[in-house]
Amino acid sequence: MSKATTIAIDGPAASGKSTIGQLLAEKLGYLYLDTGAMYRAVALAALKRGIDIDDEESVSRLAEAIDLEILPVHSDSDGRQYTVMLDGEDVTWQIRSPEVNSVVSHVAAYRKVREAMTRLQRAIGRRGKVVMVGRDIGTVVMPDADLKIYLDASVEERARRRYRELLERGESVRFGEVVDQIRKRDSLDSRRSLAPLRPADDAVIIDTTDMDIEDVLDRALELALDP
Repeated sequence: MSKATTIAIDGPAASGKSTIGQLLAEKLGYLYLDTGAMYRAVALAALKRGIDIDDEESVSRLAEAIDLEILPVHSDSDGRQYTVMLDGEDVTWQIRSPEVNSVVSHVAAYRKVREAMTRLQRAIGRRGKVVMVGRDIGTVVMPDADLKIYLDASVEERARRRYRELLERGESVRFGEVVDQIRKRDSLDSRRSLAPLRPADDAVIIDTTDMDIEDVLDRALELALDP
């Protein structure tokens, strides 16, 4: 029986990519890398420094200059899946703020930002034994990955998942607002000219709308062990 050593998991917001990616990596003993956190970190850095999000040149220069690390979790007492270090500061939860949510797709659409982040991601991918999660992993970052999975779910289900997640973190938000955010993010991600969100031609598409985490993980693990 063969085993996939490079696994790409793509899909829209709140489709379960991060949860399944982390659990699958744990099962296989692989590195888990959520590439979306990288773009969120760039967006956060721009906000912190007062850089105009619409200033593509300045945001791109920032992306090439920041010191960014995504580290394994040593203690998961606060529910984190990884630790994001930005210029020496732990910003794991800051990158999930509503302010970052509202601008991250804009930042991720800039060509030079994507090029800078893609270089980091590919370097990690070349080491093997990695589960990499994002929106363009199978199509752009690791087109030669041993296994490509595309997770999807209805807008309403994905909004419910994100809504519960925000409430659990103590944030005050209306469900309707979350639905609108999900729809806006889908539109931005799928319509951008550079690396739009879409399944790779050879990706296995899994609709998680009516599936629980265990069922999705079992299917992903089955594919990973016999790609």
